[in-house]
Amino acid sequence: MTKATTSLPCFVTLTPAGAGGTPTVGTLGPPGTSSELAATLLAGRLGAADPGTVDGGPTRVRLFDTYERAGSALRARLVTHVVVANAYKAVHEFYMDPGFQLAVVFVLDTPMYGIAKRRGAGAPPPSPTIASHPSPVPIIGQLLNGSGAHVVMHADSTSSAALAAAEGRVDLALTTAPAAQLYDLEFITRTRCIRMVWSVFVLSDAAPATTESDGVA
Repeated sequence: MTKATTSLPCFVTLTPAGAGGTPTVGTLGPPGTSSELAATLLAGRLGAADPGTVDGGPTRVRLFDTYERAGSALRARLVTHVVVANAYKAVHEFYMDPGFQLAVVFVLDTPMYGIAKRRGAGAPPPSPTIASHPSPVPIIGQLLNGSGAHVVMHADSTSSAALAAAEGRVDLALTTAPAAQLYDLEFITRTRCIRMVWSVFVLSDAAPATTESDGVA
């Protein structure tokens, strides 16, 4: 018997789309993160024409140093939606915040993850430093097949981890295929995706507006 599969992405909409006008989705950057991919997909679904990441001026997707800064931008009404990966260790802060309302939940596979080094760099040392966002750290051992000592250096995102490797601040990075390409890294392990649940937050009806500089991005 053939096993049934579910087409991805799979969306569940819980509340109306949110504020009128052009949807602007905030999430974790810099470019190349899984969150950017998820936010761009959501922006297109919300009706933004040619959704993409743009610096300055009207934007469809805006990237922030942390999910919390994206949340601050939502409070300041600089974005209409915020996408947060449910694997993020502090996602509960968004769920418990009375100023935020869960609007959409969806399932989407991340881009391929792998451990990468600077292109053309020599073999890593016996105990390499590996930059990684804290959430996907458990797959480092899987990708290394449980062999070899290593030291994990935490980064704000998978794309920031790639940048750290590109700049030589660490030996390796656990990162995504888009970020590896962006920063000219090459994978030294197999790659795999992560099937992820994403939560989309909007302002609750009672949320007061806050004042925040547009420089939060």
